[in-house]
Amino acid sequence: MREIIPIERIAQKIYLIRGQKVMLDSDLAELYGVSTFRLNEQVKRNINRFPNDFMFQLTNEEYHFLTSQIAISKKGRGGRRYMPYVFTEQGVAMLSSVLHSERAVQINILIMRAFVKIRELLATHKQIAERVEKLEKKLLEHDKHLITIYQLLIKPKEPQKPKQIGFKPPETRK
Repeated sequence: MREIIPIERIAQKIYLIRGQKVMLDSDLAELYGVSTFRLNEQVKRNINRFPNDFMFQLTNEEYHFLTSQIAISKKGRGGRRYMPYVFTEQGVAMLSSVLHSERAVQINILIMRAFVKIRELLATHKQIAERVEKLEKKLLEHDKHLITIYQLLIKPKEPQKPKQIGFKPPETRK
């Protein structure tokens, strides 16, 4: 299969909302080569295939946060009249069963690979973060030891009485 769209480009369209990795209906429609209306129409015709953990509609707050982060057309300029739907990885997989085109199947494969790639990257970053944390703890421990050594080496000696040079009277001799 020839990759039509780079996986990196697809991965850029995956957002973290409500603690889940999701894709916007408009981004999916663009990738599938259909209108957002057509995609949502097919979903609504098959709504029993899309439970809440597969798809949900954004709240006003979530939508406005996204519009401030990415370029989504504004209302009144040919933009959306309702809050967008987002699809989790399982929801995207289910989309291929309601969009009956060869392109939908091929794009779905690419999207699944993008989700896998993101999972791998997150796992790698987690491992790196754990290793850095261990190194930081070790360095802090070494710093404490070095400070102790430094303090011992530089510790001022107690001042001693200077030895008297010269003749001492017999009664002061000991």
